[in-house]
Amino acid sequence: MVVKLAGNRLATNRNFVLSIIGLTALLGSTWATADAEENKPAPCTEDAMIVFDASGSMSGNQTLGIPNSRARIDEVRAALAQVLPTATQHRRVGLITYGPGPYNQCNVKLDLKPTPDAAKLIMGAVNALVPAGKTPLTTAVEQAAEVLNYRNKPGVIVLVTDGEETCGGSPCTLAKQLRLLADQLTIHVIAFRYDGFSWTGGNSVMDLMCIADENHGLYARAHSEDELVEALEKTLDCPMVSEASPMTFTK
Repeated sequence: MVVKLAGNRLATNRNFVLSIIGLTALLGSTWATADAEENKPAPCTEDAMIVFDASGSMSGNQTLGIPNSRARIDEVRAALAQVLPTATQHRRVGLITYGPGPYNQCNVKLDLKPTPDAAKLIMGAVNALVPAGKTPLTTAVEQAAEVLNYRNKPGVIVLVTDGEETCGGSPCTLAKQLRLLADQLTIHVIAFRYDGFSWTGGNSVMDLMCIADENHGLYARAHSEDELVEALEKTLDCPMVSEASPMTFTK
């Protein structure tokens, strides 16, 4: 009888110890999850680069052959002026411009690295642009990725363009390379007043869609200043929206 009672006590003690171990493991997992959530970066705080089209076509003022009262670049400036004050409150933003003068050149310029409260600095640079050159958007996106240190940390690129690459680059090839090297880079593409007419005869729309698709981004077509504001809010401001399929903002 003594042996049997002792055995029961041992079994009971063993079950008690196992229960304590299981409870401790469960609590530890819960605490670890809570700590991970607490230490998780706030959304929409990654550094961002605006890649801004200042090519010659941005000086135009036609939509589907119908004259508009304002040049395209002025509409983009106005849209940025609405979105930047909010977007730059919660993330550092920088600027790369491609296609500014002189005429017909493949120029790319780093105007500003990601900087806190950068709205006024960015608008100062954008307002001074003279659109005159070609469209080296592949080189511009690549430089923006480098500025963001994309191999080592998350980052967001917002490419604004009214046309396709015209300086010999391959946007889709670059997009695939960037995805292989850094899966945490997001590239959004905003096609402004652009429905697929190709200056080069290439697969221009597909190339632009490929940039976004390969890098978790949104491809948005905007045909007015209001639609451009909406697209910028969904990509540069918070919350960001990334969709695999193309999205059109229509009124």
